[in-house]
Amino acid sequence: MKDTPEHSTQYTFTQEQIAQADTAKLLDEDAVLAEYTERLDALRKNGVNKVSALAQEIAAVRKNKLISAEEKNTRIAAYRKEIEEAKTIAARYKDEEKELTHKAIQRVNALSDAFEQEVKKNENAKAARYKQEYAEKVQSITEAAEKKKQEITAAFAGKTSEEERREAQQELTAANNAFKSALFDAKNQYEAALGKCKTAKHQVYVDRVQKNIHLRNSKTNFTEDFKLGLKDYAYKFTPAQFFLTNGLYIAIAIFFVVCIIVAPLSGSGNLLTISNILTILEQSSVRMFYALGVAGLILLAGTDLSVGRMVAMGAVVTGLILHPGTNIVTFFGMGPWDFTALAMPVRVVLSLGISIILCVIFSAFAGFFSAWLKIHPFISTLATQLIIYGLLFFGTSGTPVGSIDAGIKDFFGGRWVLGVVGGELVTFPKLIIPAVIAIAIAWFIWNKTVLGKNMYAVGGNAEAASVSGISVFKVTMSVFIMAGIFYGFGAFFEAFKANASAGTGQGYELDAIAACVVGGISFNGGIGKLEGAVLGVIIFTGLTYCLTFLGIDTNLQFVFKGFIIIAAVALDSVKYLKKK
Repeated sequence: MKDTPEHSTQYTFTQEQIAQADTAKLLDEDAVLAEYTERLDALRKNGVNKVSALAQEIAAVRKNKLISAEEKNTRIAAYRKEIEEAKTIAARYKDEEKELTHKAIQRVNALSDAFEQEVKKNENAKAARYKQEYAEKVQSITEAAEKKKQEITAAFAGKTSEEERREAQQELTAANNAFKSALFDAKNQYEAALGKCKTAKHQVYVDRVQKNIHLRNSKTNFTEDFKLGLKDYAYKFTPAQFFLTNGLYIAIAIFFVVCIIVAPLSGSGNLLTISNILTILEQSSVRMFYALGVAGLILLAGTDLSVGRMVAMGAVVTGLILHPGTNIVTFFGMGPWDFTALAMPVRVVLSLGISIILCVIFSAFAGFFSAWLKIHPFISTLATQLIIYGLLFFGTSGTPVGSIDAGIKDFFGGRWVLGVVGGELVTFPKLIIPAVIAIAIAWFIWNKTVLGKNMYAVGGNAEAASVSGISVFKVTMSVFIMAGIFYGFGAFFEAFKANASAGTGQGYELDAIAACVVGGISFNGGIGKLEGAVLGVIIFTGLTYCLTFLGIDTNLQFVFKGFIIIAAVALDSVKYLKKK
């Protein structure tokens, strides 16, 4: 078959085609594209398409329990032989297929571009007409309402009795309600008509991308996908929804910009430096573990008030084991201990392991009562908090455990020297590394595992999840245990920051919860992304750092945090109510 002539750059479309705005139909009916498609199908039939079909046959045979092992091996061997033959055919026609695909996509793009311009003109004209009709309708409704009001007023003119005045007021109220209802209906009709125009213009590009994917044999294109994503965002964008979703972030961004501008003017120095940014990330690193744990519980429409006490518990254990010498702290009258006889790797593993085990035990304890007896996590974790608090203070008398061995402290919590930038020594905090690893693991669990999908299901509607076969008890317990693991790691690293005591981590649970809420994880359950919790931690840490950098009193910093929390929860509630 000889090659199809190059397509013309000029296209004409009928008014019916433009009015229908059906790009898929237009492309399907194009003779040139039909020939391209027919030739591509012929080239792929015994090549790449056959390879794909045979691979599916092999998978089906392997899963088929009615076929003997010997028969399976025979069939699979035959299929593999056919696959090799099909690959040879595919390789033979590879260049021709590639060239033909390129020409077909060029044809689709050129035809769709021209058609899109015509559709836009037509839909924009319709939108302008709808706008004019809406304005005329509003004017007509307003005039009719005003006339009705005048008629009622005239009908009751001169009537002074209480009953007549009440009747007049009732009729005026009814007329006013009818006026508002008519305006509401007119506006809805106008917005629906505009929506159809917007959809028609958007669908042209969607159909074009789908056609190109078909021509590429189901392969996507990054540029097309990116542009489609932008068009989808523009299509769904509304100012009200945008500010409802991003209003808090915009306000916080403005706050940071103001801090960056004000800092040099106030004599505090330059806030936007590499060292300051790395310090914010370092301070965020350990708190990231607590937010990652709490985030899962909030996704289940719960919370955790025991985070701070678990941090103290794990940090105290870590401090006791990694202290360079004999501890000054006794625990329930036992001790003091000296762990220096053990090799440092053993001490590290021991301290980290005990920290995780203790946090998991207490987290699972709270989780059991929430999962089995349906006690709200607020209560079960509050009880756990009090238990740990009492045990720690009674056991240690509130005495700090002392410093950690300098070598191991530098190994985990020190910094790498990067060099001098702009006359300033820049060092990279080591604590950022484990935080990044923890984020990656948590993201994988949330987005790529069955547990992650079940978390969203249970958080969105526990009863519906149970009916669909999901074990709400197992999911809830799994999330509590996962939270305990994150707390254990966080408590271990917390011990490298300061001398641990029973009071370590005071208020950390509130910061972790606030970070998750600011990050968009809804208290209503089933809504939110892990990235939001990560962003929330950095925002809150950055907020505190900026205020401290500017010399704002620590007590006033709580005021700023309070406003941000109430704003975040208020916006979350508004979104939830609108969704309902």
